[in-house]
Amino acid sequence: MEGETVVSREGFLVKRGHIVHNWKARWFVLSKDQLLYYKIEGGKKESHPRGIIPLEGCTLLCPCLDYENRLLVIKLKAKNSVEHFLEASSREQRDSWAADINKMIRAFNPEPKEQMNSSNMSFETSTNICPSHIIKVMQEASSGIKEMTIGEYGNTYKLCFTGSTVIDWLVSRNVVHSRSAAVTLASLLIEDDFIKPVGHKSTKAMWNIAGTEQFLDDSTALYCFAKNERKTDSSSEKIEIPHMELSGKIVKHGFLMKQGHKRKNWKVRKFVLRAEPAHLHYYDPCKEKNDLPVGGLSLRGCLVSALEDNGIPPGVKGNVQGNLFKIITTNDVHYYIQAGSRAERSEWIQAIKQVT
Repeated sequence: MEGETVVSREGFLVKRGHIVHNWKARWFVLSKDQLLYYKIEGGKKESHPRGIIPLEGCTLLCPCLDYENRLLVIKLKAKNSVEHFLEASSREQRDSWAADINKMIRAFNPEPKEQMNSSNMSFETSTNICPSHIIKVMQEASSGIKEMTIGEYGNTYKLCFTGSTVIDWLVSRNVVHSRSAAVTLASLLIEDDFIKPVGHKSTKAMWNIAGTEQFLDDSTALYCFAKNERKTDSSSEKIEIPHMELSGKIVKHGFLMKQGHKRKNWKVRKFVLRAEPAHLHYYDPCKEKNDLPVGGLSLRGCLVSALEDNGIPPGVKGNVQGNLFKIITTNDVHYYIQAGSRAERSEWIQAIKQVT
């Protein structure tokens, strides 16, 4: 990842967006003067950071109780007054991240303005943009975006609109205050499967180099609404969890990457290992209400083993980072999981074997 001489620690945290206040899992790298965060694409950290938080003049608040459904949040306020909200997987992880970040802040601030939680803190008042609400308004017949039939490179596409039309709409409705911010917001709408590219030009933009926006502010790039596709995709992971499964003693928890069974894509999940009965559940840390698992498996009679890092094993898709392990259940269902490091992988394997 980064050079060994400058990296203090690295790992997953869940970050709140600046424009769209949704939560996304990102890989964070802490160095002596900045905190960088990367998007995970295809099971691997992108080569270029999605953002940088300078630590000089930064203040830290831990615990941060701004979100009643998220009690593991650290708040960083940068020198330019931009606020960053980062969520850890456990109280121990939150406190250790806060301690390590504050240690780096001390290098620039002999007396850092570390704050204990206080209800009297002043916060910037900004509108919480909800992607699903934006899409509903966009699709209103009277004031929304008009869908048209448009041709591109000899092909005809129905019920679509151009990229510049979306940007014009977002700016004119004062959803954002600049075209660059509108492009960022539209890219997030694509990432969340609310809008999808149509045709060659917009589809090609989805494969741009890391760090560039996916959405094109272009009068010849075509897009359409994804309609109900997002609901269909997200519901595939929802299952009913018997209460007895969640009653076991929590042995270990943390962020890991899991490969989906159907789409074979990699997503960051918060895993919770329980004993008596032995179960491993996983949660979507980006959901507003993330207190219920989106999946799980009984560990009784299962097999768990590390996978070699020299090459991609059969059954694993994507250009993965490494540190893989596999769990095979008694009914022969294979779960492929990635840890953040070899040491973390060994800890999880050992913990799972102990409860089984």
